[in-house]
Amino acid sequence: MVAAPESLRSKGITSLAMLAAALPRKAERLDTRYQWISRVLGNDLIEVEEVMAPFAREVLAGAAEGGRTVVVMIDQSKVNDAHQMIMVSLRVGERALPLAWRMKRTQGAIGFREQKEALEAVAALLPERARVALMGDRFYGSPALIDWCREKGWGWRLRCKQDLLIFDKNGGETTLKECFARGEHMLTEMELTEQRARTHVAMLHEEEHPEPWIIALSDPPTTWRAYDYGLRWGIEAMFSDYKTRGFNLEDSQIKRADRLDRLVLVLSHALYWAVSAGMWDAMENKTPAEKKTRKRAEKTSREA
Repeated sequence: MVAAPESLRSKGITSLAMLAAALPRKAERLDTRYQWISRVLGNDLIEVEEVMAPFAREVLAGAAEGGRTVVVMIDQSKVNDAHQMIMVSLRVGERALPLAWRMKRTQGAIGFREQKEALEAVAALLPERARVALMGDRFYGSPALIDWCREKGWGWRLRCKQDLLIFDKNGGETTLKECFARGEHMLTEMELTEQRARTHVAMLHEEEHPEPWIIALSDPPTTWRAYDYGLRWGIEAMFSDYKTRGFNLEDSQIKRADRLDRLVLVLSHALYWAVSAGMWDAMENKTPAEKKTRKRAEKTSREA
């Protein structure tokens, strides 16, 4: 990227100036590019979800083709010292694409109300009868989210905190941690917390991990279904694209949540463009090894 001029660096807007320098717009002067992106961020007539909808709808339709399960991820990320963002994204390959988000001025976790708003926005964009599985870490293994998924007909793989209360079919009360300690690692038709959210639970502990995975599942528990939870790591790669390994979102110096919202919109379009270009290149410029694999697959298909 082109370095920001001293006049812009002195104002603490280096990150936006660098972003402006990379924009595909005809402008000889960097400050003209900066003015353009500044006007976009300040335009409160822009409806972020309406702008995102056609992009999100298209990738969701592609992900659902052939009856495939659409893997959706939810997570939170710190945007700056004052703001947090809840993001719902679609797993694409080993990474993720943004679908809907909510920005909030807070130091802590964003609650279920904002989670639900973002998830409802995504649910409205799904193809009819699409199969969906929601992945989330231990902040999202909540009765409220499990009940929401059940109501929508979504599957789920949500990590739970070990100290959560759980009730069996006979009304017996214990904690997930106590179940794991007793060797009860596959639990069916349990009720989670006093809210009695019905779910299955699978527990496993790999040697390299400091603590076990305790995963609430919509399907009968197995070890391999518990491993599905690992699909959520795609959203971590996406957050890195937004932040330290990519656009440096956290350095924007923007204080208003609505402007941060529109900045994430701009960056999300950049991610869509990058992924689209990468997928096109992967199809059009296959490596020799990839070409051989495709030919073998076509030969096997003809012989079958």
